Amino acid sequence: MSEPVEPSLPSEQNTSVVEAEHAVDTVQLMRIFEAALLTSQEPLSNTELKRLSEIPIETKFVEELLQQLADKYATSGVELNRVASGWRFRARPEMQVHLDKLNPQKPPRYSRAVLETLAIIAYRQPVTRGDIEDIRGVAVSSQVLKTLESRGWIESIGTRDTPGKPALYATTPQFMDDLNLRTLQELPALEEMGNLLEAGIVDESTSAEPTPTESEPEPNAA
Repeated sequence: MSEPVEPSLPSEQNTSVVEAEHAVDTVQLMRIFEAALLTSQEPLSNTELKRLSEIPIETKFVEELLQQLADKYATSGVELNRVASGWRFRARPEMQVHLDKLNPQKPPRYSRAVLETLAIIAYRQPVTRGDIEDIRGVAVSSQVLKTLESRGWIESIGTRDTPGKPALYATTPQFMDDLNLRTLQELPALEEMGNLLEAGIVDESTSAEPTPTESEPEPNAA
């Protein structure tokens, strides 16, 4: 989700901020941003990065410095980009095949039902378990939802005001970060999402849900 819009500063205060920015050692501040981003395990928001400056600076100024920093790494094996939670460095996609040699473990593999459920939540959110079952035409195992929740890709954001008060599910900022997205409007075409999450993620022989789920439906939860 995008960061909240900051209120505009009064003209006198705005002028003082602009004057302060002229006094900033931009080279040093960019080095500080670079060190913070390279050593942080999580994306850093504009608000967090602004705290690294000893004097007040505007968000626009922060983003200008970050763009310069991104340009600096334009031809390297890593890139600086913006995702839902903020800014982060990551290895360029074409580097991953080489980096995988350092960690030969196979990535987790999810069943088709897990990916289909995730796709429905991503593109139709917020949805209930019953909504998902209506779209897929089969029951949704509790394990499917637990798998997605444990991965940090979905969460319950409330209940629908209908009998039974079924839980409403939506995707999380972690889901968008993993897909390298800033907003839900940047979601890729449905058929591309699985490839972006993980190459070869669907493996019918290695299911992340109990095999009987499709043939032994559970009662609808919506």
